[in-house]
Amino acid sequence: MVLRPHSNRSRPPVPAGAAPGAGGAGQQGEGFLREVDEALREQELLNAIKRHGRNVAIVIVVFLIGLAGYLWWENSQKATAGARGEDLTMALDQIEAGRLDAGQTRLKDLTGAGDGIGAAARLMEAGVLIEQGKLADARTRFAAVAADPKAPQAYRDLATLRDVALGFDTIPVDQVVSRLKPLAVPGGAWFGSAGEMLGAAYLKQNRPDLAGPLFAAVARDKTVPSTLRDRARQMAGQLGVDAIDDVNEAANGGAGADNGRP
Repeated sequence: MVLRPHSNRSRPPVPAGAAPGAGGAGQQGEGFLREVDEALREQELLNAIKRHGRNVAIVIVVFLIGLAGYLWWENSQKATAGARGEDLTMALDQIEAGRLDAGQTRLKDLTGAGDGIGAAARLMEAGVLIEQGKLADARTRFAAVAADPKAPQAYRDLATLRDVALGFDTIPVDQVVSRLKPLAVPGGAWFGSAGEMLGAAYLKQNRPDLAGPLFAAVARDKTVPSTLRDRARQMAGQLGVDAIDDVNEAANGGAGADNGRP
């Protein structure tokens, strides 16, 4: 025989004259037991809530406050970044239209931040200074971006490249080499420009054994602009390094160039 739940509880006495388990008295007894059992469980739940409810409520409130603060911060950051991005675009429009002073005024509010927009604004500001013939000031801006650990690495590399290009004749050649070598890597974004300048720096160091293979590598890189590849191929040839992989391609390119001459 299968026992009912809580079968160990004492059953109320069966009234005299009533058969055990028969009639409404037995059903009323079982109903009474269920009510008592439910009441006990409700009381246990209430006691647990009284013991731990306050701590749980505090944790929930703190979590909700933290979540609300994070969502507000995230939305604020996105809104701020969007507005600053629009300001950068408007400054670029002013500069491209030749209104350099107006463009510089807009850039001043953006250059203080140490993020990507701030770095881009400083690079643009340096470009304006170049247009104005203020090369020393432009180099100062480029050097600041190159040394800024908060700026994106791509912007830092570009700033290094522009700074070295402007000061190539005045910077000690050893410094030129040390600053350009990390950028003159095949497959890198600045391999062509950095490789060409690094090759020239090797020649200033009287190291044609390093310059020739580097010019040849630049000439063979299909991602480098064709004009730069042509210059690198000529330099490699003058240094006795063959930079032509496909003779037919080179011949066709040369024929096309000859046909384009007046």
